[in-house]
Amino acid sequence: MTDNIALQPVRHKKRHENKHRNSCCPWSRCCGMGDFKPRTVWLGHPEKRDQRYPRNVINNQKYNFFTFLPGVLFNQFKYFFNLYFLLLACSQFVPELRLGALYTYWVPLGFVLIITIGREAVEEIRCFIRDKEVNSQIYSKLSTRGTVKVKSSGIQVGDLIIVEKNQRVPADMIFLRTSERNGSCFLRTDQLDGETDWKLRLPVACTQRLPTAADLLQIRSFVYAEEPNLDIHNFIGTFTREDGDPPVNESLSIENALWASTVIASGTVVGVVIYTGKELRSVMNTSNPRNKIGLFDLEVNCLTKILFGALVVVSLVMVALQHFAGRWYLQILRFILLFSNIVPISLRVNLDMGKMVYSWMIRRDSKIPGTVVKASTIPEQLGRISYLLTDKTGTLTQNEMVFRRLHLGTVAYGMDSMDEVQSHVFSAYTQPSHDLPASRALAATKVRKSISSRVHDAVKAIALCHNVTPVYESNGVTDQAEAEQHYEDACRVYQASSPDEVALVQWTESVGLTLVGRDQASMQLRTPGGQILNFTILQIFPFTYESRRMGVIVRDDSSGEIAFYMKGADVVMAGIVQYNDWLEEECGNMAREGLRVLVVAKKSLSEEQYQDFEARYVQAKLSVHDRSLKVATVIESLEMEMELLCLTGVEDQLQTDVRPTLEILRNAGIKVWMLTGDKLETATCTAKNAHLVTRTQDIHLFRQVTTRGEAHLELNAFRRKHDCALVISGDSLEVCLKFYEYEFMELACQCPTVVCCRCAPTQKAQIVRLLQERTGKLTCAVGDGGNDVSMIQEADCGVGVEGKEGKQASLAADFSVTEFKHLGRLLMVHGRNSYKRSAALSQFVIHRSLCISTMQAVFSSVFYFASIPLYQGFLIIGYSTLYTMFPVFSLVLDKDVKSEVAMLYPELYKDLLKGRPLSFKTFLLWVLISIYQGSIIMYGALLLFESEFVHIVAISFTSLILTELLMVALTIQTWHWLMIVAELLSLACYIASLVFLHEFIDVYFLATLSFLWKVTVITLVSCLPLYILKYLRRRFSPPSYSKLTS
Repeated sequence: MTDNIALQPVRHKKRHENKHRNSCCPWSRCCGMGDFKPRTVWLGHPEKRDQRYPRNVINNQKYNFFTFLPGVLFNQFKYFFNLYFLLLACSQFVPELRLGALYTYWVPLGFVLIITIGREAVEEIRCFIRDKEVNSQIYSKLSTRGTVKVKSSGIQVGDLIIVEKNQRVPADMIFLRTSERNGSCFLRTDQLDGETDWKLRLPVACTQRLPTAADLLQIRSFVYAEEPNLDIHNFIGTFTREDGDPPVNESLSIENALWASTVIASGTVVGVVIYTGKELRSVMNTSNPRNKIGLFDLEVNCLTKILFGALVVVSLVMVALQHFAGRWYLQILRFILLFSNIVPISLRVNLDMGKMVYSWMIRRDSKIPGTVVKASTIPEQLGRISYLLTDKTGTLTQNEMVFRRLHLGTVAYGMDSMDEVQSHVFSAYTQPSHDLPASRALAATKVRKSISSRVHDAVKAIALCHNVTPVYESNGVTDQAEAEQHYEDACRVYQASSPDEVALVQWTESVGLTLVGRDQASMQLRTPGGQILNFTILQIFPFTYESRRMGVIVRDDSSGEIAFYMKGADVVMAGIVQYNDWLEEECGNMAREGLRVLVVAKKSLSEEQYQDFEARYVQAKLSVHDRSLKVATVIESLEMEMELLCLTGVEDQLQTDVRPTLEILRNAGIKVWMLTGDKLETATCTAKNAHLVTRTQDIHLFRQVTTRGEAHLELNAFRRKHDCALVISGDSLEVCLKFYEYEFMELACQCPTVVCCRCAPTQKAQIVRLLQERTGKLTCAVGDGGNDVSMIQEADCGVGVEGKEGKQASLAADFSVTEFKHLGRLLMVHGRNSYKRSAALSQFVIHRSLCISTMQAVFSSVFYFASIPLYQGFLIIGYSTLYTMFPVFSLVLDKDVKSEVAMLYPELYKDLLKGRPLSFKTFLLWVLISIYQGSIIMYGALLLFESEFVHIVAISFTSLILTELLMVALTIQTWHWLMIVAELLSLACYIASLVFLHEFIDVYFLATLSFLWKVTVITLVSCLPLYILKYLRRRFSPPSYSKLTS
């Protein structure tokens, strides 16, 4: 009956719509920067501008010199907690409300504010220094007066800037000239898109041909650039030279753009600045990360509100017992001031300092080296994670590609049979049949090709169809120029935008066909016999996430043959290659082995076919409107009936100890979801390989759905499954979330594991957000690339892995680790300890405040509800600082089990998910203990005192201090030498300070035997029953951790 429950379509709210909009200032419209417009930029003439542009200044500061103090104070007092204490302190200026010396209220508040202002000031100064360093970098600018030096902050739109090798690009520029002989340059983009691989960039052909860089100022030319936007992977513009004969008009694309924050990796380049300041691509892509407030902090905030409510109630009761006599409203305010200790001012400071200690412990842990804490405000979150969302490539896997399989349809070669491939390649270049006449060659294609020639064609295609460039570096023996001239193997390094491509080219080198040289227009391959084959590159169609394929058209210089090679994902290539009966099946088989599969195809072109294509392609590239669509249409006219050459299988190996780490997380009650941009088969295989899906679990592959009806049927089919892992693609996920968001999330949350493949970065963040909204549980996102940043920033805890894809994820994360396996210890040990310690610390600080407040209430009740303070001056300040601060704070060193036990029994972590260490039940227990102890101490002092009031103060205050020290000892589970020092130091401070407290305490009375026995009796009565109860509880109902430690 429950199988076909009618699913209700969900109505979407427009939430987080502008989350990733550019982070320009709210006044940008007034500054002439509100509506972004396309622009015409004249080379070397910034004064010829058609609109106002922002200054090229990087500013990451929250405040300036004038707004710092007001801003910090506003941010502090906008919270109820701090505002309450400010009002209390200010009330002491009113004579009717004054209860004692001003410093009793202002000193604690001032201490809290000084710590906060100091911390903010240090962060602002660090930020200012970093910004100033970037803004003050010196660059060379071409001008009519020659080459002049200019600061980064002084660069304007239209300036011609020279950028040296290994120098940061200061603004978004169009690439005009390079010093490199091959007429191109390499760019490091890891700080922009998170990818560590170098990108190839090409200068404008017209300006590269000029004799010198100074000639750029002599020509009349301009760049037409699109309006500033967030897309770092695309650019549309044109370059026009007016004084040419005829005028020159070139199309500009991403290949001609140098974005700010990238680094020039080869040669010296000259560029014209087109965007600055807030219009930079890198600045517009910086979404302001949300200010994360821990769940623990919200719970503590809730408890302080309850305490405030109790404070008001107690004050009203006191006035009611006076029958609201006289100016009762003033009496209410005096009682609120008198019992203000109920809400402890030291709570926030203790917790913040505790967080700093936890962060320090994480950084100092030798078992997780290189771990960095970026957000020191949320370490307790690590102890309560219910959902872990992880990327695949580079996070669970090493992002180190190894070539494993070559499949030709009828025959496949694995790692053990690569020597056969090598012999086929060798024979192809040594037998005379290689150079057949054209007529013989055509006849040969009609006969079925031999295995040897098929292997050779496949290897040659893989060696030519890529974006890899061999770079020669000096190795101490051979210098760079000599290595480049002689193609020295020992000095060669391959650079490409994808590690897959490097793995393929390294494999062709291992079987005998080596890529030895490449520039903008040509490629050189070396055969096993040492002969150099030259190819002219006619066109390159780079890989994009939309097309999921890349292609190259080359001309063989020796034979003049033109060939179009293409490789890509099987899903797109299946419709491009000629019909065959093995492609789909073998792709599935290889993906099940965990291999990343690429399909390689070829098409021979005649000279006429190519010339016709080139004319249409150039025309499409010059159009400003719908350029990408027109270009794609022209390329697709070639992508038909291509000859399928082979499949390649590349393996991405798992990171070390991924399996045991995932096992620990699963046993700890954490559900792991894998969100990846990779294909479904590879993602499923990695999930099995990493034991994310256990051997006993079934896998439900969510069918591809495009309509609401299909989604409805598939969800009903999925509802019938129990305890099975879900694998779903990004497209199907989008359809389900559009129509059946609630139902889908409800079913997905019941799964032990969910794998989402083909996920866009925004989809990853959306899944995190939906999990938070639907379950109310804490999420942790782990990733290593720029595409994981939005997910990391959205999660309650973001963990970045410093991997092959650069540092962008680790820079945006709250915690940064060097390996995925460190996550186990970070959560099981540090997360668990941080949460338990903070829970104990917060409840103890509340207990300390409630004890003294209970004593004040008893004292006022006995003396006819008078609003007179029991302790005055330094006693009240010393109680929560000098006398009890160190022992109470030493609770941040406490631990219930050793770290080895916590790692061995991850089930201990599961207890924390219920939030038991800090709950209303434990809070109520501590309130009752505080009322009991406060009442015993006060009534005991009143019963046992003989003559003078100061004796009451002496007996009760000494008993109170001793009780607090004994209670800390009762709470501690594992003693640390610093805890013993803290206890003894506090006791010594109290005894030593008695000399100065003769105003409040009768020092001579303290030396009498009467004082000693009275204090001993009161302290024993207040603490001994609790010790007995603790012993009985541990004896008859021990907590789970005590069973492991005994």
